[in-house]
Amino acid sequence: MAARLDDGSELTENHEINVTPFIDVMLVLLIIFMVAAPLATVDVPVDLPGSTAAAAPRPDKPLFVTVGGDLSISVGEEKVERDALAGRLDAATGGDKDERIFLRADRTVAYGDLAEAMNLLRAAGYLKVALVGIEQAAAPAPAGG
Repeated sequence: MAARLDDGSELTENHEINVTPFIDVMLVLLIIFMVAAPLATVDVPVDLPGSTAAAAPRPDKPLFVTVGGDLSISVGEEKVERDALAGRLDAATGGDKDERIFLRADRTVAYGDLAEAMNLLRAAGYLKVALVGIEQAAAPAPAGG
């Protein structure tokens, strides 16, 4: 089997667009934006204010989970161990995972400890968690001129 090679010196024009450099540029830009996006956020220390929102209606028998100042956890008025929290909640709710849990925490409890308590509730299957706070009077609106 033989093949014939064209020995002509005339070059033919290629009318196709070479997209490889375009793809390379787009990938470099993607990497630049992926690196720069987290740097664009600014961490600002914030002293969060109290809520002046209208209180939501309370159910007949709310189930309170309380995180004390000593980081002890109580369901209702009874202190429970962290590993027994899921069983105690199931007993209090009758296994109804859709029941709203009202989470209270002492003012001295750190944010991370409160998040850990919420993670324990989520691990137990209770996703409807309401944070309980003290109602504050609404501040008067500043007079504008």
